[in-house]
Amino acid sequence: MDLFTHVIFAYLLSFVIWGPAAPQYIAAGALAGGLPDADILLFPLTRWFPSLHHRGIVHTILGVTLIAAVGSFLVPYLPYFTHASTLLYFVAMEIGGLSHLVLDGFTNYAVTPLLPFSKRVLRLGADLAVNLVTIVLTAGTLVVLVLEHGTVAFNVWVETVWVLIAVYGGYLVVRGVARWRAGLARRREGFQDVLPSASPWSWLLVDESDTPDQYRLRYRALELAGRSNPSEHRVEVTKLPVAPGPVDSPQAALDRTYLAAMAKNEWLAENYHAGLARERGEVYEVYWYMVGPGIRRSFGVRGEIDRRTGKMQLRSGFLRLPTEAAATA
Repeated sequence: MDLFTHVIFAYLLSFVIWGPAAPQYIAAGALAGGLPDADILLFPLTRWFPSLHHRGIVHTILGVTLIAAVGSFLVPYLPYFTHASTLLYFVAMEIGGLSHLVLDGFTNYAVTPLLPFSKRVLRLGADLAVNLVTIVLTAGTLVVLVLEHGTVAFNVWVETVWVLIAVYGGYLVVRGVARWRAGLARRREGFQDVLPSASPWSWLLVDESDTPDQYRLRYRALELAGRSNPSEHRVEVTKLPVAPGPVDSPQAALDRTYLAAMAKNEWLAENYHAGLARERGEVYEVYWYMVGPGIRRSFGVRGEIDRRTGKMQLRSGFLRLPTEAAATA
């Protein structure tokens, strides 16, 4: 989730807990909801302290608890904050920080909240990290709250906040129920994972096997709104070292380019990826792309391999997928 969504969500959650009569705790919770993402400022230190990387130790229960403990003593001295119970400030900031972990787990980017005691991952995978719906909700919430600040009666502001809470809560419930339904389909059809899209009704079922000698992936789109589901796509390659010599088929082109493509783009290698090769004159045109729902452009590696010599030219970046891949990638 983006920083503003974290802050807004923590603000609304704190309002539910503390009510309009305790604005200092609402503000503390909202502040704590955004603080874990401040770990991006620590990147110069990650060379010596790897646990300080983004979504590292700061994105854990221990991390947010330390932030809440320190913050409970410091926030009363910040502008617009009042001196109040240190314990309640701690509770407010702890809840705000934990809401950050839950929202990050709600996306397809996992967090490990129990570090350093456990590497168990929290990934509910119900929402994309960058989602147009959440961006619009966040922007709309900010605009409404800013416009109403000091311009409407207090009871109108309270009613507005409750409406915004209902909208946010309803959205999360819809995404959660859709994720549950997608999970049922995943288990029923024997897939390993399910990936979200910007729409709660569109998902991607994925099954991957990666060994030192072979890579295999099968995937298909899943539509929960009653539309027909596209056919399943499969790719299976033998990881052959780069070598000269004739290439006699599209499958051989995929086998020969796989290791080179993964070395060319490490981000591609760390995510679900698929390949497509097709004949074009004296070369095979090869696409290695990151698998995701409903995207006609993807991030990956595109190139050519000479059919006679095996010489290849690969380029990394965003690419437009051929029709046969774009339908579900």
